Order: sequence, then C-alpha cells, then structure tokens
Amino acid sequence: MPCPDPFHFYTERRLVRLTGRRARTLGELQRHLREVSGASVFYHTHHAFLSHHFQRPVFDNDFASWTKEALQETALPEQLAAVDLLSFTAIRPIREALIAVIERHLAAGASADRPCPPGDEFHFCESQSFVMPTGLVAATTRDFFRTMARVSNVSLFFHFFEARLRLGRTTNDFSAWLAACGDTQRARAVDRLDPYLVSLDELRQQIIEIGDTQNAA
Repeated sequence: MPCPDPFHFYTERRLVRLTGRRARTLGELQRHLREVSGASVFYHTHHAFLSHHFQRPVFDNDFASWTKEALQETALPEQLAAVDLLSFTAIRPIREALIAVIERHLAAGASADRPCPPGDEFHFCESQSFVMPTGLVAATTRDFFRTMARVSNVSLFFHFFEARLRLGRTTNDFSAWLAACGDTQRARAVDRLDPYLVSLDELRQQIIEIGDTQNAA
C-alpha cells in the first residue's frame, strides 16, 4: 500500500544523571515527586520496561519497588504499580495520579516520617535523550511489517512508549503512520496493543503477527 511519506525508524541514546534529590520517608518521596522534572517522572515510571525488555518486572515503576523493598509497605506498592500508564498522554497527569495514591495512603493512617534503612534512600534520576535515525526506512505498509523484525528494542520503545507522552496524543507512531497510509484496520489493531502488559520482544512479535495476519488475508 503506497504511503504519502516513508516511515523512518529512530532510536535514542540516554544519559542518566542524578538530580541530587533523595527520599528517606514516604513524606519526602511525595514532596520530591511534586517538584522533580517531568523527565524524572518518566524515567522512574518507564525505564524498567526497556531494562527488562525480555520479561516483565514484578512492579512496573521505581516508586512501587522502593516503597515495597525499602519501606516494607504492603498495599501501597501494588497501588502505585496499578496506575494505568496507558490511559495518560502526558507526564503531568501521571505525576498527579502517583501523588494521589500516596496521599490516600497517608490519609488512611500510614506514617509519612518512618525512614528507610540507611543506604536504601530513593535517589531521583532523570535522563536526557539523544535521538538519531537507525537507517531503517519503510516506504509501504508491507515494507513496514517486514522491517519490524529488524527494529531494536530501543527504537520500539521510542516509537511506542515515548510517542504518546512526547506528542501528547492517544496513539503511537506506528499506528499514526499506518492510518496516514490508509491502512486503518491494522492501525487500529496495533493501537489496541497494550505495551505495559508484555515485554518489548513480545510487543514486536505481536506487531509482526498483525502484519502477517492481514497479509495472509
């Protein structure tokens, strides 16, 4: 199927740095979460999906993991991990949702001042991305699905996870391009995939299978 413009696959390199902020208690975590950059919120809610590209982590974000391991909380980690990241198209509402979970937990009687053991403090990080082309280009939708097997996990993460939050829209780069090509059926099929429920390797395979199914038909 001809397309008005080819799809250029991009990748990125990340420079991760400490912000100088750290939390020892749940109250401090809440305060810093209000004040850190959006890049820090994105890093702590999403980097595990790229780091564990072949498997799902038990808890999907660093805040959930830290409250479980360092503060020995029970219900709170599950509540933080249950925040539906797919339902957001910007970082600010993700930040607000996480803060709201902590506020409800504190309002229910949890301690805001109980410290974690020394050395287990939460260190806020943020990453700066340097985006570059991969050299992979798809001129048609058929080319696109054939090329998908060669796309790296970093490129997949960039186009699927970051696209929505980067551009403030409800879809990913792949679905947007397929729709622009007039391939609305496969665009919708790709858009229905939930990247937060599978590994990146599984996500790639699901996209390839959507192409294979439609080609067979």
